[in-house]
Amino acid sequence: MRLRDLCIVVILGGCALAGSAQTASTGGKVTPGTQMSPVQAQDELLNLFAEEFMGVAKAMPADKYSFAPAASNFAPAQGAKYDGVRTFAQQIAHVAQANYYFGSKIRGEKMPIEAQNLAKLTTKDELLKAAADSLEYARQSIATITPENAYVAIDGADGIHTRAALASFIAAHGYDHYGQMVEYLRMNGIVPPGSK
Repeated sequence: MRLRDLCIVVILGGCALAGSAQTASTGGKVTPGTQMSPVQAQDELLNLFAEEFMGVAKAMPADKYSFAPAASNFAPAQGAKYDGVRTFAQQIAHVAQANYYFGSKIRGEKMPIEAQNLAKLTTKDELLKAAADSLEYARQSIATITPENAYVAIDGADGIHTRAALASFIAAHGYDHYGQMVEYLRMNGIVPPGSK
């Protein structure tokens, strides 16, 4: 799926969530037809992603954080090439970097943490903390979105030029890596939390 198509799907999904009966940001029922703020709608999407992503990150045993698929995991006839594929730990660090990057674009500020520092993390505890911190930064960034600024063009990223679209893309990008991490779990005989 092309990046633009993925963005459209996530934005439409976010709109659908805005009209749903449950919302984590309001802590209860939302009456259909009620106008929600951009923050409430985007919080729902981020909260859904954060719960699933952190669940998968926690499910992988610490000694498997260095796991990455290799050609040896597949039948030789498949011709699979896995040189340079991210490890499970690198997947988490990459998502954390992206959360800070897109969150900083929403705020119009420099990333509050150096991407290289996140890339150096290797232990489960370090990476779980980094992921949680990056999700909190993303949540705080989304909190700066208002009805007035949600769809005003800004200096965006990767062809995304509004705060609302960037907020949606935090989850869209994260779900791409979440899907890969689910496969890493299954390759290690672990049932992902979302499948239990």
